[in-house]
Amino acid sequence: MATTRTRSDRTELLKNAGVVTTAIDGLIELTKGRRKSGLLLLGAAAVSSRIPGFGTAVSVLLRAYRRLR
Repeated sequence: MATTRTRSDRTELLKNAGVVTTAIDGLIELTKGRRKSGLLLLGAAAVSSRIPGFGTAVSVLLRAYRRLR
């Protein structure tokens, strides 16, 4: 029984970590003066709480866009 609960706890922890890191990325963008990308990342963090991985995908796509621009 303990292993099932541990896996569930780890999954929840990783899900929350993704939301938190995306929110931090958004706040950093806002402090750098990049308002649109900051708000985009904060919105993605909010959606990521329902759809795991969404915030990470938005963050990666935003970085790729900047590199290719």
